[in-house]
Amino acid sequence: MAHALASAQQGGLPRIDAHMLLLHVLGRATHDRAWLIAHDGDALPPGAAARFDALCARRLRGEPVAYLTGTKAFHGLTLQVDARVLDPRDDTETLVDWALDVLPTERPARVLDLGTGSGAIALALAAARTHASVWAVDASADALAVAQANGQRLGLAVNWRHGHWLAPVAGQRFDLIVSNPPYIAEDDPHLAALAHEPRAALASGPDGLRDLRAIIAAARAHLAPGGWLLLEHGHDQAAAVRALLRAAGLGHVQSRRDLAGIERCSGGQMTTGTAPPPSAQ
Repeated sequence: MAHALASAQQGGLPRIDAHMLLLHVLGRATHDRAWLIAHDGDALPPGAAARFDALCARRLRGEPVAYLTGTKAFHGLTLQVDARVLDPRDDTETLVDWALDVLPTERPARVLDLGTGSGAIALALAAARTHASVWAVDASADALAVAQANGQRLGLAVNWRHGHWLAPVAGQRFDLIVSNPPYIAEDDPHLAALAHEPRAALASGPDGLRDLRAIIAAARAHLAPGGWLLLEHGHDQAAAVRALLRAAGLGHVQSRRDLAGIERCSGGQMTTGTAPPPSAQ
């Protein structure tokens, strides 16, 4: 095992990726790195080396580890993911944490997740706020199938809807709308490194703001009094998104930083009859 890991790293694979892929090949949980270290002198079972080498080669060609193992940990949940959906990012947990701060813990609330993908955000909120009625929308039927399967496997109730942004919930209002929409400019060179993920979940017009503009413009009509709209965006888009939120008439507009200190999410509130907002972080 130690030799296989060393060879993978010498070939250019990050250590953590090599560990996760070898654990997957061995049928172990991909987070059980302590077991792997304790058994690094063990011989690989027959056929394991070839399977490991094949996965390493695919990872070096850019496929996400989550696609290769079929699972991704997100906010305490284990999701099943594949190339039909975006690989959930750890940064998106910033959005979930903010959403939980504004959601009540002991009374019902209506929550909408736009562009749900694997269902990561909707399911994390449903798991943490059992009194909430959680809805989730995606324009991709393939993505929605992944999300629904995750919900069934985790035993979490979400109202899944197929369609474009807010169209499937016409006439409805929510106490919280959250979204991690596409926000990369169509000509951004970083898209080349993300070629294995669905482009429709990544790119959004010439400046990366097309879908954020559409959501912000439509969301006010779907927010209950005091309701929040919280959005993930690119590392350099916070000021632009705050300006869009203010122009849409939302109050208490603010941003939150991820663990790297980057303004990762911005949001605003329907201010009529609301209590003071929680402090931004």
